[in-house]
This record gives sequence, structure tokens and C-alpha cells, in this order.
Amino acid sequence: MALPPSETTPQQRRPTMKDVAAAAGVSLKTVSRVVNGEANVNDDRRSAVLESIAALGFRRNASARDLRQGRSGSVGLLLEDVADPFYSILSRAVEEVARGHGTMVFAGSSAEDTERERELALAFCERRVDGLIVVPAGTSHSYLLPEIQAGIPVVFVDRPPGDIDADIVLTDNAGGTRRGVEHLLSFGHRRIGFIGDAPGIYTAGERLRGYREALESAGIPFDDQLVTQAPPSPASTTDALDRLLGGPSPATALLCGNSRTTVSVLRELARRSTRLALVGFDDVELGDLLRPGLTVVAQDPGAMGAAAARLLFQRIAGDVGGPTQTVTIGTRLIARGSGELDAP
Repeated sequence: MALPPSETTPQQRRPTMKDVAAAAGVSLKTVSRVVNGEANVNDDRRSAVLESIAALGFRRNASARDLRQGRSGSVGLLLEDVADPFYSILSRAVEEVARGHGTMVFAGSSAEDTERERELALAFCERRVDGLIVVPAGTSHSYLLPEIQAGIPVVFVDRPPGDIDADIVLTDNAGGTRRGVEHLLSFGHRRIGFIGDAPGIYTAGERLRGYREALESAGIPFDDQLVTQAPPSPASTTDALDRLLGGPSPATALLCGNSRTTVSVLRELARRSTRLALVGFDDVELGDLLRPGLTVVAQDPGAMGAAAARLLFQRIAGDVGGPTQTVTIGTRLIARGSGELDAP
């Protein structure tokens, strides 16, 4: 039942700086100085303003402030999958750097869909984010040129962009797989298999390159029969292991090209009584609790995210005319047991 007009409760109005000034008995300029952290305010007046702010529940309109400064106070982060542990760590590192700049981060997942990547990137730009950090799904990014020319800086991370020159933060993918293969070679393995992601993915190609280079340096011919490149799935893993472990000269060791492939291989090997030295690219949660523990070439997604964010805020701060930069983050081998099995 509707209340009589006299009993109707009006929607509460958000207190303004004028309300704070009236409550504290000071000028609007004094409130503005206190809110913005300026030093030239009498201690008594500052205390009165702060007490009034607390009593009224006043909150500064950050959006209005940012718009006056020509900023939105936000950046866009476009990942492959926000649920992936690798990208979760990268995202958190971006947030920490952004927090230090008083900036919010809006994130979205492309799911390796080039059209979805384009839609999300342009949607962020339509909302006038101050900059973009993109893990590219596609191979063409000329659609971002009008946005860049309009003043929105873009940093690419994990993979380089196509068609445009921009700041990039990468992992030393080839160096990481070289290190993993050299580790297996040191235990006497000569038949080393490689299961990587789809060949069209930049990181998959770089990791395969490092695998080939390590074998060539050791004087071991590259053998196509020891290599599989396909999106990770139970079916593709089963087929790959059947091929690697069958025939007269089976593989005695295996390097997995990413964490999803490693997990899929571990599940399949658990159903087989197969002795196989194993090194995974990317660490896996609870990998140290396996028996033997999982030996990995570990990336540093936190360092990648932080480096990308620092580059972006450098551009946002006005460094728009300098040459583009490429930052490469190294990997490290973590030996836990699975890659330390001697060749039969």
C-alpha cells in the first residue's frame, strides 16, 4: 500500500563538497584542498573538514575528477582466458601496478577468437579507457590504429601483434624449451618427443624452434615423427602418446609445450605403465606433490604483467613519441624428479 505523501521517504541525496563546507563552516575551496591532499590548510580547518566528511559519508567523484584531467581512470586488459592460472597471475600483477596509479582494470577473455578480441578491444576503447594491454588472439591488429592515433596506447603481452608496431612483453619461449631439452639430453636421452599447441600460435612456434635448436646443437637430427602440434585434448594426447611410444624406436623423454598439455599427458600416462622422462613448459599447481615431482620450465607471468603495465603507464604519462620497446622475460628450470630419469 502506498504511503501518504507526508510519509514518503525521498531517495537520499549523495552529500557534496558544498554540504561538507557548510557542516565544517569553511569555504568550498578549503574542502577541495583537503580532499585533494594539498598542504596549505590550517590544522583546525583540516580536522573540521575530515570530521564532516566522516559524519556525512562524503565520497569524492573520481570520474568527474578524471574527466577534468582528460582521463577515465581505467585501463582495459584483454586475455585469452581470465580463468587460466597463468593469466590470473598476469592479471593480478597488472592490477597491482594500476593500483599504484589510482587506476581501475577492466578485463575480458577472447577465448582465442579473433572476432571476440576485436569486439572487446573496441568496446574498451569506446568506454575511453586510458590504455589497453592485449594478449592477441588474431594476427592482424590494424583495427587498433585509429584508437592509437586518437591517443589510446596499447601494449601487447605474451605474443606480438600483427600489422602494427607497438610495445611488447614476451617470454623467452625458445630459450625455455632449449633449456628443457638440454636438461633431458644431460640424462642420456636422444629420442625426445615434443607435444605442443596449435602451430598457428606464436608461443607454440617459438617453443618448437627452441626444441629444434637444442637437438641440432647436440648433433641429433630433427624427427617429425617425434613432434605433435594440436590444441590440447584427451583425444589428441592419446594419439600423440600412441605414436611417440609405439614403433621400434619409441621416445624415452617428452617435453610438453604448455601446462594444459602437461596435465593432459599426466592423466594419460597414469593409465599406462610407461616409464618416460617428462619436462613441462609452465608450472602446474600441485606439480611438486606428484611422485616423482614434475620438472618444469617456469615462466613468470607476474613479471610479464608488471612489465606490460609499467610500459603502458609510461605511455599514458606522455611518453608517446619514443620508439616502441620489446621486453623479454626469462624462464627458469625447476627440477623435481620427472625430468631426471636416466635414458634406458
